[in-house]
Amino acid sequence: MAKNALTRREFLKATSSAALAGAVFMNTSETVHAEQAKKTRVILVRDKTALDTENKPNGKVLADMLDKAVTKLVDAKSPDDAWSQIIQPDDVVGIKTNVWGYLPTPEALNKTIGERCQTVGVKKENISARDRGLLDDDVFVNATALINIRPARTHHWSGVGSLLKNYITFVREPWKYHDDSCADLAKLWELSVCKGKTRLNVLVVLTPLFHGVGPHHYNPEFTWAYKGLLVGFDPVAVDATGVRLLMARREVYFEEERPLDPPAKHVFLADTRHHMGTADPGKIELVKIGWQDDILI
Repeated sequence: MAKNALTRREFLKATSSAALAGAVFMNTSETVHAEQAKKTRVILVRDKTALDTENKPNGKVLADMLDKAVTKLVDAKSPDDAWSQIIQPDDVVGIKTNVWGYLPTPEALNKTIGERCQTVGVKKENISARDRGLLDDDVFVNATALINIRPARTHHWSGVGSLLKNYITFVREPWKYHDDSCADLAKLWELSVCKGKTRLNVLVVLTPLFHGVGPHHYNPEFTWAYKGLLVGFDPVAVDATGVRLLMARREVYFEEERPLDPPAKHVFLADTRHHMGTADPGKIELVKIGWQDDILI
C-alpha cells in the first residue's frame, strides 16, 4: 500500500473528517476547509433487474430508476414535476454523454433524458446527446442547460473517469488539462460554453470498472454488476461518492485496502482549490433507494 494512503476502514470510521477526505483522494494528509454547511444531497438508486443475465441494460428499468432518483433529489411529487424543476420549455439542452467503447453511457439513458426534456416542453431540435465534436454542434454551442452523464471507471491519467472529467471534450486541446494527474479538471467548468449551465449529473454505476493498468485498460474481470445510478446537482459530491464505491469494491476484490493509482486528486481539488462543490463525505447526504444488497457504501 502506498505511503500515507488511507485505508477504507479508517475512512468509514470517520467520514466527517475533512483531513480524511483529503487523504482518500490524494494519498496525503492535506485537509479540506472545515466550515459547516448544509449537506449536499446525492441519490443512489439501484434495481436488481437493471441488467439482464448478460449484463445488458434494461431500458425501461433504467428510465424508472432515473425518474425515481430525480424525484427524490428535488423531493417532488412525481417525475414530471421533478423534471419541470430542472429543465424549462425554452431551454436548449446538451446531454453530455460518453462513448468510450468498452463502457459507454447506455443509449437508453440518453434517450430517456431526451424524452423527459420533450415532456417538459423542450423542442426536439433543441436537444442533442453526444460526447465528441461539441464545439461543432449548434445545440451545445448555444445550450442553456447541460445534463452530464457517464459511467464510473478507473482512469490511467486521472485516477477515475469522472463527471468532472466528462467535460474534457469541450476543449479542442484536452492534453492541456493532463498535468499533475489532471489535477485541475475543474477549470473546464469555468469555460463560457459550460459555466453555470449544468442542471443534473448522473454517474452510471451499472457495471463500474474498479481497476486497470495502462492508458486504454479494460478487463471485464474488474467490473461488477452493481446495477445503480448516482444522481445529484453537485458533480464533485457525486464523483466523490463514486470514488468511495470504487474503493470499497477494490477492498472486497483484492482482500486488502488498495488505493487508486494515480489518486483521484482532481475530485478533491475541485472542492479545496476551485471551490465548486464538496468532496468531504461528511458533508454529503447520501440517500439510498431501491435494491440494497451488497451496497458497499
